[in-house]
Amino acid sequence: MHDYIAAANALENKIILVTGAGDGIGRVAAITYAKHGATVILLGKTTKKLECVYDEIVNAGYPQPAIVPLDMRGATKQNYRDLAATIEQQFGKLDGLLNNASILGSLGPLEHFCVSTFENIMKVNVTAQAMITKYMFPLLRKAPNASVVFTSSGVGRQGREFWGPYAISKFATEGMMQTWASEVGKTNIRINCINPGATRTSMRASAFPGEDKESLKTPEQLMPTYLYLMSDDSKQVNGQSIDAQPK
Repeated sequence: MHDYIAAANALENKIILVTGAGDGIGRVAAITYAKHGATVILLGKTTKKLECVYDEIVNAGYPQPAIVPLDMRGATKQNYRDLAATIEQQFGKLDGLLNNASILGSLGPLEHFCVSTFENIMKVNVTAQAMITKYMFPLLRKAPNASVVFTSSGVGRQGREFWGPYAISKFATEGMMQTWASEVGKTNIRINCINPGATRTSMRASAFPGEDKESLKTPEQLMPTYLYLMSDDSKQVNGQSIDAQPK
């Protein structure tokens, strides 16, 4: 997938919801999906950031996106029900869901983790991902070929010291993806994970403040994998955890 080249209209007429769309990988994925013809629903907690992404997409002449300001730490099932109802009313279906929003918390020994921080990480990285996917399922079933992509991490496959609650949340993400993928089987919905790897984002900078960011891949360089899993070229791919960067 690292060298996948999507057709210019690969996502034409697709409706794709991107969480964490205001910054980092989510922002670049939303713009990239729009560039390839998708109508993107931008979900994030900071309205101003979402408006900037919205303006960038519209100014480039791509399909007009929609904005959904929502802080997943406080989101309720009613928020997700309302979102699903709005999407159904406006678009009638959902072709893709990129579960990208995550929080890192603080790194340190697991013995000393802060309970409230742990709970926030689980709420955003696990519970909110499960809830939004659950409530989007009826809309995904209405699409010819629907794709759900969760965001994993290397520390969600092999535990690493000091990554604590974040690593645990990403192990949960991998398990959730595998369980859901097994349940959808050979239907019109496929469910996979992307491990973006070390990427030049603000989250990465907070985890590794002394790292040379110029040595890292940019979000733009990871987009072939993100495009592949949202395009119909991947409609036979289900239950996979895919690295966005070559090993």
